[in-house]
Amino acid sequence: MSEHILIVEDEEKLSNLMSDFLMNHHFNTHQIHHGNDVLPWLEINRPNLILLDVMLPGQSGIELCKAIRRFSNVPIIMVSAKVEEIDRLLGLELGADDYICKPFSYAELVARVKAILRRLNVSAVQTSVMQLDETTYKVKYQDNDIELTNFEFQLFKPLFNNPSRIYSRDSLMDTMYTDQRIVSHRTIDSHIKKLRKKLDELTKTESVIQSVYGVGYRFVHPQ
Repeated sequence: MSEHILIVEDEEKLSNLMSDFLMNHHFNTHQIHHGNDVLPWLEINRPNLILLDVMLPGQSGIELCKAIRRFSNVPIIMVSAKVEEIDRLLGLELGADDYICKPFSYAELVARVKAILRRLNVSAVQTSVMQLDETTYKVKYQDNDIELTNFEFQLFKPLFNNPSRIYSRDSLMDTMYTDQRIVSHRTIDSHIKKLRKKLDELTKTESVIQSVYGVGYRFVHPQ
């Protein structure tokens, strides 16, 4: 069965070109041109990935990304002519999986789509290899396990549940400190370092918590 890509783009000519190119690479596509039509469509349809333009009539891509993340982990690639770093970080902060700037080559677009879907497929196969036990705060891998502190568990849980998704330090701080206390990025980095050391000793593989320069961290299942 071909994977289904939702294209949310108000420029119909561009949307049609994106759709044609994806279909030529054996994807099924559906196009939506108005932001207000996206959430109702997602209530009854489940695409494998969403290409989401930032500037849309009605609800913007940023608003939609935030809304979708409240109920779905579907991969989202933000598409925009805005190249400023703040927009890129905002897109990732809200839960986007990747970001591509206009103008782009259609070959690059397809490559980005395939890369994300490939990572997800690999993660789905490997999910049973590493397990996070929420009753004991233990991480199990093959025949071994390690016990996490409460803080380490709360830090690792969102990363583990959403493999390959990038989490900024700010979003991890919001997860850890619900009382809105002021905590430096260095504090998160320190706890990540300790958590990474434990996991590396467990898996004996390349680190499963990867640093994404200038953005934050993501989890990948051990190979």
